[in-house]
Amino acid sequence: MKRLLTFCLLLTGSFFLFPLFSQTTDANIFGDVKSKGEHVPFVTVYLEGKTHGTTTDVTGHYMLVNLPVGEYNLIAQSLGYKKQSKKVTLAKGSSIEVNFDLEEEVMTLDHVVVTGTKTFKRQTESPVIVSVLDAKTIGMIQVNTLSEGLAFQPGLRIETDCQTCNYSQLRMNGLGGAYSQILINGRPIFSPLTGLYGLEQIPSNMIDRIEVVRGGGSALYGSSAIGGTVNVITRLPDKNSYEIMVNQGLIGRTTGDNLLNGNLNVLSQKRNAGVSLYVSRRDRGMYDTNGDNYSELPQLKNNSFGFTTFFKPTANQKLELNFTSMYEYRYGGEMTDKPAHEAGQSEERTHNLYMGGLDYQIDFNDENSSLIVYMAGQNNRRKHYTGVIPDDSAGIADHYRNPPYGNTYNTTLQAGFQLNHRLNSFLGGTNILTGGAEYLSDDVDDRIYAYNYHLDQVAKNAGLFLQSDWMVFKGFTLLTGIRIDKHNMLTNWVLNPRISLLYKAGKYFQLRTSWASGFRAPQAFDADMHFSFAAGGVSRIVLAPGLKPEYSNSFSGSVNFDKPTEKYILGFTVEGFTTRLRDAFVLEEMGSDEFGLIYEKRNSSGSTVTGVTAEIRGNYNRKAQLEAGMTLQRSLYDTPVAWSKDLDPLTIYLKAPDVYGYSTLTLTPTGRLTAAFTGVYTGGMTLLHVGGSVDNPGKDAYKETDPFAELSIRIAYLFTSTRLDTNLEVYGGVKNMLNAYQKDFDTGKFRDSNYIYGPGAPRTIYLGIKIRSL
Repeated sequence: MKRLLTFCLLLTGSFFLFPLFSQTTDANIFGDVKSKGEHVPFVTVYLEGKTHGTTTDVTGHYMLVNLPVGEYNLIAQSLGYKKQSKKVTLAKGSSIEVNFDLEEEVMTLDHVVVTGTKTFKRQTESPVIVSVLDAKTIGMIQVNTLSEGLAFQPGLRIETDCQTCNYSQLRMNGLGGAYSQILINGRPIFSPLTGLYGLEQIPSNMIDRIEVVRGGGSALYGSSAIGGTVNVITRLPDKNSYEIMVNQGLIGRTTGDNLLNGNLNVLSQKRNAGVSLYVSRRDRGMYDTNGDNYSELPQLKNNSFGFTTFFKPTANQKLELNFTSMYEYRYGGEMTDKPAHEAGQSEERTHNLYMGGLDYQIDFNDENSSLIVYMAGQNNRRKHYTGVIPDDSAGIADHYRNPPYGNTYNTTLQAGFQLNHRLNSFLGGTNILTGGAEYLSDDVDDRIYAYNYHLDQVAKNAGLFLQSDWMVFKGFTLLTGIRIDKHNMLTNWVLNPRISLLYKAGKYFQLRTSWASGFRAPQAFDADMHFSFAAGGVSRIVLAPGLKPEYSNSFSGSVNFDKPTEKYILGFTVEGFTTRLRDAFVLEEMGSDEFGLIYEKRNSSGSTVTGVTAEIRGNYNRKAQLEAGMTLQRSLYDTPVAWSKDLDPLTIYLKAPDVYGYSTLTLTPTGRLTAAFTGVYTGGMTLLHVGGSVDNPGKDAYKETDPFAELSIRIAYLFTSTRLDTNLEVYGGVKNMLNAYQKDFDTGKFRDSNYIYGPGAPRTIYLGIKIRSL
């Protein structure tokens, strides 16, 4: 019996041990990686199509052992360098030396992106246009928050929507903020409540890159991605490094804006584990531009910290965890030291926000298949006050007896899985199949008892998605996808397909066309939870009984051209787009009560947004780089909308300029001196100016604004200490140099706080230093 047991154990063990012995080929590759004669550390070196790979050490050398025999392409790639490939023939028992000499990229034109297809692809290979703003550019143009960065992407416009609290929204392809979906590391946990102020709460040093997909994306991401999707990807460590930034701003010669950022990246020696930490603190004072002792910029106190960490227990497995904590205090209105409810008019907000996510990925089937299981969530606790003290004694007594303080509790949770499988021989081409399921829940409880206001809403959505990314032949890709959603506020399941085509015409041209459908459920979104001041009271938004969902169809077509040479790169993109909305949501005045005006969100018959976005880009010899984009568009409702009972209805979208764009020009005449010139242009638009204030005592009126341009400059000089392994950058600049700030704000406590347009801040001078490792 013992002999039999021993034999079985040996036999069983041989099944596990035999593959290990069989993999000992002793076929090895070693070498180094240089650029301009200098060794380059932390370069990824791998066999194409295989799981065998490594990175160069701190001296720029690498070694791969026990590789499979045969002919392969050996790849070396690193951020900021052009990918290089060399053919190798591996034989059992032999070692070969392969060295690389990498060429720096003049201009990054081929980022690896994930947002367009939920799988990693290079920009030039993606059937969907994905625009990228990376951390390097963010630093060069002195972007301090997510909202500032989004202004420098084609087809996007950041809009400030309250004179008192300054909440902002992102407009994409002419659509309002509720049509733009914000993702954090690919997960839709940026809730409607977070969307009110979160664009300003996310500091720039948290961001590795921002990926933007314009147009309908609901086939992949569910409800509310009609205008487009913005994916904020947090930093992951790629080497051991640190950075500290201190920035001192002066707004309009009177108000300070102090910012302190810190980053730390730590990697294990084997580069199979690491963590990226960030901290940020901002302290900004109140700013009054018209001398009425009521602020146009609110006081801000922000404290944020977070981390992203990863572990690779084996070569084909990865666990990634990210966490962020944000605290913000925001106060706007009468500039006084009194409590908020004793100010003539004010808004006070205290946010405590926690969000994070956990992803597990395993690759198998010789890297042809992968499974991703994920969960993410956010929890937002808000204490808030929105009020104006009446002029009559009875109203004042009631106000002090029951001041309108409120509380908001918001929790968003998501969980799901995604399975990817690559078919290397599919009808003559290759096909990456992606499928999965996910569940999203958003629970918001918002109440102000003094206004008899209570929003208690739970939105739940379960979704299934399937996608085929088929390269029919080299240069032609067909992307098809479908998503099925069941929303708890809808009776029926919602089916959303999408189709995209990519044709690469020669070496420099890419032609794309896309169609996608989408939907928005009849729930409260960001602006619905904001109370504004107008006509001496507090305006609110309510949902109409029987509000139906909104459905969309989006079409786009584009031409992309990029030609690199030894000295320069020139390129352009032209994209035409149209989005058709059925049962489009509109806000119409329905009356008032003792607290103020009430606007009701209703269904209209529909609306259409049509336009074209043009981009140009160029780089000359790494000394000068230009990027610019301009959008021409028109947004119209099928039938006129009654924005006010005092005015004729209009078919045009309010606060939607027909022309807007941006530009960035960066100059690097030496390796130490850099200069960046940026501009944001906004064409004329139509606003509603509610009557009842000192500045507009009569009835409501439409206001046609003039175009304006926000021009800025930043100059920096770099000092390097090789002995300390440290860079010191000293910089300074001016934002909104021409001070194109709004000149006709309402004054006093009875102002119309929604009557606001123009740049987010007046002229601001700043100085700062950055200390970072080499």
